[in-house]
Amino acid sequence: MEGFINKAAKEDLLDILNLQKKAFESVAIGENNFNISPMTQTLESITEEYEKRQFLKYTLDGKIIGSVRAHLDNDNVCHIGRLIVQPEFQNKGIGKALMKEIESIFGNCIRYEIFTGLNSKNTIALYKKLGYVETSVKDIDGVSIVFMKRDNT
Repeated sequence: MEGFINKAAKEDLLDILNLQKKAFESVAIGENNFNISPMTQTLESITEEYEKRQFLKYTLDGKIIGSVRAHLDNDNVCHIGRLIVQPEFQNKGIGKALMKEIESIFGNCIRYEIFTGLNSKNTIALYKKLGYVETSVKDIDGVSIVFMKRDNT
C-alpha cells in the first residue's frame, strides 16, 4: 500500500472535513459526546483554518485517506492538530508518515506540541513512539485531553 503525501489544496477541504468526522466518530462514541470540535467543525471554519495552517493530505488511488495540519506560534513552537486516518486504514503507518512529514516541514521549530483524548490509547501510543511525552491533562468540553510535546533537538 503506497500512498502520497502532498500539501492539501483548498478544494480538498470538504473531503478532509468529511474524513475528519468519520475518523473522530469512534472518539465521539467513546466519549458519548458528539459536540467535540472535530465533529462540529464547519466547512467555513476549516476554510478559515486553512488560511493560517499548513494542511497535508495522504492520498491513495486518488482518494484522501489521511490528513494533518500544523502551524508555528510566535515562540517558534509547532502546534500539530487533527491527525486523521480513515478508520479502515488505521494502524498501517499512515499516521506516522503524516507526522514525520509535518515535523520535517516545521524542522526549524524549537518544540512540537499536540493533544488528543485521554481515551484515545492508540493515538497516545503512536505519539509516545514518536518521542512525545505527556505534559498535562485538562478537561475541555467534558472530555479529558492529554497534552504532549517533543523537543526538536
